[in-house]
Amino acid sequence: MGIWAMAGQVQANEAPLAAKVLVIGHRGASALRPEHTLASYGKAIADGADFIEPDLVMTRDGVPVARHENEIGGTTDVASHPEFAARKTTKAIDGHPVTGWFTEDFTLAELKILRARERLPAFRGTAYDGRFQIPTLDEIIDFVAAESATRGRVIGIIPEIKHGTYFQKAGLPMEDKVLAILAAHAYTRTAPVEIQSFETANLRYLRGKLGKDHPNIRLLQLMDDPGEHPYDVVAAGGRLSYGDMMTPAGLREIASYADAIGPGIRAIIPLAADGTLGRPTALVHDAHAAGLELHPYTFRPENYFQAKNFWQGTDPKTFNEAGSVAEIRAYLAAGIDAFFTDDPALGRKAVDGR
Repeated sequence: MGIWAMAGQVQANEAPLAAKVLVIGHRGASALRPEHTLASYGKAIADGADFIEPDLVMTRDGVPVARHENEIGGTTDVASHPEFAARKTTKAIDGHPVTGWFTEDFTLAELKILRARERLPAFRGTAYDGRFQIPTLDEIIDFVAAESATRGRVIGIIPEIKHGTYFQKAGLPMEDKVLAILAAHAYTRTAPVEIQSFETANLRYLRGKLGKDHPNIRLLQLMDDPGEHPYDVVAAGGRLSYGDMMTPAGLREIASYADAIGPGIRAIIPLAADGTLGRPTALVHDAHAAGLELHPYTFRPENYFQAKNFWQGTDPKTFNEAGSVAEIRAYLAAGIDAFFTDDPALGRKAVDGR
């Protein structure tokens, strides 16, 4: 592959499979606006994102809405609403106990009363707290379609189905609902769409439903740490791990139902013991050999989230534009095909300024 490390930077000659490396606005422009709001998606689009990403969870009345998790205590003002105090509870989400307020216990009308809050206030402040609603998938598609028409460029949508097995067992399956919504909008019948999931069974199901009749819709297999397991596999009593899925044989199997994989960035270039960027793994080469693109997550602009060789100063909270651009370019050199970033303007700069 011709990969080597030099002067703290990673170099490679692995070429991407994609004709154009895509910048994905992770939850919108979540470094700059509260995540999963129309304001965040709008900022991402204004800053040049090729795709925006809505994570989807379900309301009690069966409407897909955009939240990173179905627990909304950390990203909305629900705790300040006394009328909802009794709904605070503890649930097992993908096998782990979680305490808070959950979207599936609220109707859409009730969720619309709430306002979004910054998930990482220590890093990103609270200036925009209380301003924005929780949007539905329908509203997001209409918004992106309008932005596309205004700006004269196509903007893709990359929705993630969160906790698919959990919502199926709760009687709120998302997969067919999402497909129906995509089919109901003229924009998403032709614009690029990529449906993503950390689970496997729902992606296989979607592949069977989509067949070859929807060439604008692709599927992305997300991957967690190698020792973790997709929850649908756990629920079915299986033992397949994400590490198994990252082997050449595992990647060939994924290629039978998905178009791309979305590992964490450190599965591609891990950190060395001192926190600096290490040497690339074989994942890009092996995935490309299986015919899969790589769309890793997530590049963030603050020092804290970057490899130590890119830090500016010593404060973890420092907003480090140059470091983020340099780090993204190291991964571009390793051959990635797209990437998620909390600050799409920096992603755009990293791609266009090479």
